[in-house]
Amino acid sequence: MNKDIENELKGSRIRPTGRTIYEVTIQHVGSLNVLRQRESTVIFFSNLRKAVDAITAELALANWPPRVNYTAVYRGIKLRDFYSCDFDVAGTRVFRIKVVARVLNPALPRLGIDDNPGR
Repeated sequence: MNKDIENELKGSRIRPTGRTIYEVTIQHVGSLNVLRQRESTVIFFSNLRKAVDAITAELALANWPPRVNYTAVYRGIKLRDFYSCDFDVAGTRVFRIKVVARVLNPALPRLGIDDNPGR
């Protein structure tokens, strides 16, 4: 019977921290943005591999050079908490791709409340 309880407890563990999602932002920058105003596009992915695959596929469809790869994005996020890459034409920046790891449903803080000393 103890094994059944242990197995049930193992299956119902609550993770103390939230789940990591990846925010991909495409920002139109540079002097070309003045001519054609465009807002930033923000997309969320639950998996870093899927995020990088989606970026590389869209870059390939639009004939942009494949300057984004999984290793570079992973290392950038681990070292600086974000990855960014600028794309330019003839020395003029056109857009920037930025990938940031975000925590979905983070653990609740203690809100600075101390333990009740009057017990």
